[in-house]
Amino acid sequence: MKTPLLVVDEVSKNFGEIEALSQISIELNKGEIVGLVGGNGAGKTTLLRLLCGVYRPSQGTVRFVDDGENHPVDEVRGRLGVVPESTGLYSRLTAWENIRYHTRIHGRDDKKSWARTVRFANALDIENELHRPTRGFSRGMRQKIALIRAIAHGPDLLLLDEPTAGLDVTSARKVRDLVRQLGDDGGTVIYSTHMLSEAQRICDRIIILHNGTVRADGSPDELLEQTSMDDLEDAYIELTSDVARSEPVEDISKLSGILTRIFSRSNNQFQGVEEE
Repeated sequence: MKTPLLVVDEVSKNFGEIEALSQISIELNKGEIVGLVGGNGAGKTTLLRLLCGVYRPSQGTVRFVDDGENHPVDEVRGRLGVVPESTGLYSRLTAWENIRYHTRIHGRDDKKSWARTVRFANALDIENELHRPTRGFSRGMRQKIALIRAIAHGPDLLLLDEPTAGLDVTSARKVRDLVRQLGDDGGTVIYSTHMLSEAQRICDRIIILHNGTVRADGSPDELLEQTSMDDLEDAYIELTSDVARSEPVEDISKLSGILTRIFSRSNNQFQGVEEE
């Protein structure tokens, strides 16, 4: 029996006169790895920001479900792990210090956080880099550290925005293997990607977004049945045959202010440390 964890109910999101998302309704269940697939401008990143409470819907609701109780998602951010487009690492801190900073914000014990960090670093083959400052790290290395930072505190739901972007083939496979292991261990993952083949490899379920709307939601086999196709790529083309719109322009200055309020603390011991 499926147990709902996050419910998106008739959600729309506008940026001025532009409707980035239109009447989105999705139920995300515990233990699923769900792929969000779509091209540029489809609405994937906007939806992820709604799911983690960075944005508020223009219409509709996003609810986190805990033992049958509904909670606004912005009240349970500590139960989420997020890997955004920009890793946001503090360049003068070591990889471990970046991770520890976030686990302490979530009230986690350093010893337990370190044990989880080492386990995930071993899986990604970067255990020898944990005590190096992140200044000079490649994009792929920063992406791996951001992934560990997102899961070191043991979140109930992990939101990944293009997690293999900038990674070489071997590193990308290690990331996918780790995500798959998290799913096998009962974790819940939302995996945003523009690569259908990647979603097909690791996701139990695929949600196809196009022009701000849900075009399909189901397992790969269900998507093939829905479109009467034999190949998932052909099914995707069939479902998104109308011309893709331009990417909506979002208020970046407003977003930066929101992120600052979310992650800043009055006793921030790292004030003045530059961020990349």
